[in-house]
Amino acid sequence: KAILESHEMEYLYSSDTDHHFMNTETYEQIILNSDTLGNNVYYLVPNVRFTVEFYEGKPVGVEAPKVVELKVVDTQPNLKGATAASSQKPATLETGLVVNVPPFIEAGELVRIDTEEGKYLERAR
Repeated sequence: KAILESHEMEYLYSSDTDHHFMNTETYEQIILNSDTLGNNVYYLVPNVRFTVEFYEGKPVGVEAPKVVELKVVDTQPNLKGATAASSQKPATLETGLVVNVPPFIEAGELVRIDTEEGKYLERAR
């Protein structure tokens, strides 16, 4: 039977395909590569806390928080008369993730993203 340890790790920074995390209890730092993180690379913003599972001291799984706030860096301008119910438009976020957002969302705004489905939830407050 495999015994996994889970630790809360805070994302610090990235260099190429290496991503640096710090254990929030022991302050020990580890490096995870993009392959280990998978789609979680789209949720890497400083100070976001992930749950990392370890087997025999080696990281084997990474779980993102349920919701992450990301900045919209590029999207089409708002069209006059467009309503949220009419249609959605693609928006590129600061991490490279592309999600569909309501037409009133503009570049520079913070949005909340559901990390399990990679979908827009709401405008961040």
